[in-house]
Amino acid sequence: MDLNSASSIVLQVLTQATSQDTVVLKPAEEQLKQWETQPGFYSVLLNIFTNHALDVNVRWLAVLYFKNGIDRYWRRVAPHALSEEEKTTLRAGLIANFNEPVNQIATQISVLIAKVARVDCPRQWPELIPTLLESVKVQDDLRQHRALLTFYHVTKTLASKRLAADRKLFYDLASGIYSFACSLWNHHTDTFLQQACTGNEAAASNSLERTLLSLKVLRKLTVHGFVEPHRNVEVMGFLHALFERLKQFLECSRNIRTGNVCRDRLEKTIILFTKVLLDFLDQHPFSFTPLIQRSLEFAVSYVFTEAGEGVVFERFIVQCMNLIKMIVKNYAYKPSKYIEDSSPETLEAHKIKTAFFTYPTLMEICRRLVTHYFLLTEEELTMWEEDPEGFTVEETGGDSWKYSLRPCTEVLFIDIFHEYNQTLTPVLLEMVHSLQGTTNLEDTSAILIKDAVYNAVGLAAYELFDSVDFDQWFKNQLLAELQVSHNRYKPIRRRVIWLIGQWISVKFKSDLRPLLYEAIRNLLQDQDLVVRIETATTLKLTVDDFEFRTDQFLPYLESMFTLLFQLLQDVTECDTKMHVLHVLSCVNERVNVQIRPYVGCLVQYLPLLWKQSEEHNMLRCAILTTLIHLVQGLGADSKNLYPFLLPIIQLSTDVSQPPHVYLLEDGLELWLVTLENSPCLTPELLRIFQNMSALLELSSENLKNCFKIINAYVFLSSTEFLQTYAVDLCRSFCELLKDVTTEGQVQALKVVENVLKVNPILGPQMFQPLLPSVFRGIIDGERYPMLMSTYLGVMGRVLLQNASFFSLLLNQMACESGQELGHILGNMIEMWVDRMDNITQPERRKLSALALISLLPSLNSVIQDKFCGIIHVTLEGLYDVMTEDPETGTYKDCLLLSHFEEPKVTEDEEPPTEQDKRKKLLALKDPVHTVSLQQFVYEKLKAQQELLGEQGFHALMETVDTEVVAQLQEFLQGF
Repeated sequence: MDLNSASSIVLQVLTQATSQDTVVLKPAEEQLKQWETQPGFYSVLLNIFTNHALDVNVRWLAVLYFKNGIDRYWRRVAPHALSEEEKTTLRAGLIANFNEPVNQIATQISVLIAKVARVDCPRQWPELIPTLLESVKVQDDLRQHRALLTFYHVTKTLASKRLAADRKLFYDLASGIYSFACSLWNHHTDTFLQQACTGNEAAASNSLERTLLSLKVLRKLTVHGFVEPHRNVEVMGFLHALFERLKQFLECSRNIRTGNVCRDRLEKTIILFTKVLLDFLDQHPFSFTPLIQRSLEFAVSYVFTEAGEGVVFERFIVQCMNLIKMIVKNYAYKPSKYIEDSSPETLEAHKIKTAFFTYPTLMEICRRLVTHYFLLTEEELTMWEEDPEGFTVEETGGDSWKYSLRPCTEVLFIDIFHEYNQTLTPVLLEMVHSLQGTTNLEDTSAILIKDAVYNAVGLAAYELFDSVDFDQWFKNQLLAELQVSHNRYKPIRRRVIWLIGQWISVKFKSDLRPLLYEAIRNLLQDQDLVVRIETATTLKLTVDDFEFRTDQFLPYLESMFTLLFQLLQDVTECDTKMHVLHVLSCVNERVNVQIRPYVGCLVQYLPLLWKQSEEHNMLRCAILTTLIHLVQGLGADSKNLYPFLLPIIQLSTDVSQPPHVYLLEDGLELWLVTLENSPCLTPELLRIFQNMSALLELSSENLKNCFKIINAYVFLSSTEFLQTYAVDLCRSFCELLKDVTTEGQVQALKVVENVLKVNPILGPQMFQPLLPSVFRGIIDGERYPMLMSTYLGVMGRVLLQNASFFSLLLNQMACESGQELGHILGNMIEMWVDRMDNITQPERRKLSALALISLLPSLNSVIQDKFCGIIHVTLEGLYDVMTEDPETGTYKDCLLLSHFEEPKVTEDEEPPTEQDKRKKLLALKDPVHTVSLQQFVYEKLKAQQELLGEQGFHALMETVDTEVVAQLQEFLQGF
C-alpha cells in the first residue's frame, strides 16, 4: 500500500466509518477489514492518528484499528504478520513525539505502545526504555506527561508477563531503572507539595498527576521487579519513605475542599500509596516483615485514634483496615503448632505482631470498632426511613457492599476476634452486661450503641459459644426486647431478630423454637418493612437448620405463609422480592405436602409477578425455584397449575429465546419435577418436548437433567411419547453418542434401557438404528466397565423380552460384517460371560442370567458350545438373588415383587411422587421382579433335556465343571 496515494483513501473510509448512518458505516467497516492484512496499512494509520489537524473521531478510530492490529498481526507467527521492515518503521514512529493533545487518544497510544513492548521489548526494541527515560525529563509539560503515561503502561504490561525468561528480563529492567523511578517520583512529589502549600491549584494538579503516574510505575517495579526485595536498599528505602509521604499527603488533604478535582486526584494518590503496601505484603510477606510494626502503628493510629480525625476519608479507612487484616490473618506469620517446625522468618513476624497487639491496643480497637464504626450513621438511618428496601439491600450485600466501610469493619472485627478471642471475649461480654434491660426510648444514642454491641455478638457467635448462655439470654432479655413495639425501638427489634439468626445454628435449644416462631410471627406483622424483611431472613435460617422439626412449626405454618405472602406483595424492589421468594421456597421445601392448604394465594399471585418481571431474569429464576418447591409440595394436584406452569417451562427451556441463558437450569429442574408429579400426560405437556432436540445438541452440563426428563416421559406414557418423538430422539442420541464422554454415553444408554424395559415391543423397533453400535460394543469388549455393563443391560432387555427382534438384529449384524451368524452369536455370548464381573447391580446381573438362559432350549451348536459359560452366568445370578429361609432351608428369589404396597412415609421423609408410584407398578411387569430365576432356570434346563433326550443332555452337562453342577443342583432342589 503506497503511503502517499493510500492516505487520502484510508482517511476518507475512516471518516465514513465514524458516520451514524449505517448505509455509509457498514461498507466502510467492511473495506477497513479487508485492508487489515495489506502491507503499509498500519503505517497509513500511524500517519493519520499522529496528524493533530485531522478530526478527533477519525484519529480515535485510526488508533483503535492500529491497536487491534497489534493483537492480530504483530507476532511473527501470526497469519498475515506485518513485515519486520514495516514494524521497525512503526516502532520508530510511535516514540518519535510524545505530544498528543487529546487525553483519550494519548492513553490509547500509550496502551498500543505497551502492547508492542510486550512482544518486542527489549530484544527488538532496545531503544524504547532509554527514549522514555529521556522523555520524562524534558521541561515541556505535555511531552513529559505523555512520556510518563507511556512509561507507566509499558511497565505495567511487562510486569504482567509470567514466563521465567520474561520475569528475568523484568528483574533486569527493574534493577536498571529503579533508582531513576524513585528520584522521578520524589521530584514530582516535592513539586506538588510545594505548589499545594503556595495555593497554586492548577500547577499542583498537574504535578499531582505526574506524582500519581510515577508512583504507579514504582508500584509495578517494587511488587514485581525483585525476587528478594528486602535485600535491595532502595526498595526498602522507598517503602519506608511511603509512610512519611502518606502523612504529608493526608495533611495536605485538610486544605483542599471535597469535590475539588485536585482533591479527588489526591485521594486517588493516597489510596495508591496503600495499594503499594497491600500488594507488597501479598506478594512478599517475609520481605514485608520489617514494615509490619510501622504499618500497624500507622494504620491503627489513623483509624482508631484521634490522629485521623478530620484527615481520613472512607476509602482510606477501608485500605488501612485491609492492611491490619492482612497482617493479622497472614498465614506466613503464624507459627506451627510445634515451634521448632516454624521458620525463623515466621517467628520473627509473629514476635512483632504479638508485641504490637497488647491488651490495651486490642481493647481499644475492639471498642472503637463496635462503638464507633458499627454505629448506624445518619445517612443510613435516613435511607432506612426513605428507602427501606434499598437499606436492606445495602446491608445484605449490594453492588457497592465490598467497597464500603461497614462490611470492611465487620470483617476486620471477625478476624481480630478470631485471632485474639481469649483477650477480647471479656471485653465484649462487659459491653453486653452494661446494656441489660430495655433501653430508654428517648435515648437514641444508647439505642444505636446497643444495636452495635448486639451486631458484634452476632458476628462473633462461633467464638462466644462457650462464653454466652444464649438460651437464657434469649428467654430473659432478647424476647422482651422483641416485644417493644415503639417505632424508635425498631433498630433493636431488627438487630435482635438478626442476632438470633446468627446464633440459631451455633447454640439454640430445640425446646425454645415455638417461642421463637411466636416472636417471628409477631414481627412479620411489624409496622417497619426493614424489621419484617430481617425477620423473614431469620425464619429462613431457622427452617434451614438441621435441628428444625416440622411438628413444632406446623401450628404456625398457615399464619407464617400468609404473612410472608403479604410481605412479598408489599415489597417492590426486584432483589427484595427474590429474597422473600427464597424464604417462601425454603419453608415450602421443609414442610413439603403440609403446604397444600395454604398456597392458593401464592399460586394466584405468581402469574402476575412473572409478567411484571419480564425485564428481571434473576427474579424469574427465583420464581422458577419457588414453583419447583410448589410442585413438589402439591404433588399430583400441581396439574391445576399447568395453564401457568407449562408456558413458563416452554420459554425457559427454549434455546432460541434469549432468556434461556438465565432460566435454563431452573427451567429444566421445574420441567422434571412437573413430570415426576404429573398424574397423566396432557397434550400440552407432550408438546413441550419439542424443545429437547436443541437441548441435546448443546451437550452441556444440563445433559444429565435432559436424560432425566426423557426418562420421566417414558415412565409417564411410553407409547404415546415414543410414537410422537422416537424418530427424533433416536436421531439425537445417535449424534450425541459420537461426541459425549463415556459417562454421557452411559447416561444416554440408560434411557434406551428404560425404554426397552417399559415398552419391550415398540422400544427395540424405534431405537433400532442405535442397537448395532451396542452389539458391536459388546463383541469388541468395551473396556470401560460402566459402559460395558450398560451395553449388556440394553442387549439383555432385547434378548429376554423380544427374542424375535434379537434374531433380526443378529441377522443384520451378520450381513453387515460378512460373518457367519453363529460366529457372531458365539462371540457375543463369550464376551458376555467374560465381562459379567463388569455388572455390579443385582437387578442387571439377574437380567443377564435370565437373558442368556432364555436361549435354551436350543439345538443350535453354537449355543450348546457356549453352554458351560451360560451355566456359569446363571449360577452367579442365583448366588446374587437367592436368599435361604432359615426355617425351611429352601431358597427364595429376593428380587421378586408380588404386589404394590404404598410405602409408609415418616415425618422427615418426602412422600413418593407420581413417578415413584409408576416405577413401582412397572416393576410388577418386569421379568427381573416377576420371574423367579430359580424356576426359570429349572424350566429351561428341563426343556433342553426333553429336546436332547437323557443321554444328549447328560453329555451337555458334562461340559460343565462338576462343582458348578453340584452348586446348581443345590439351588434347584425341590423342583
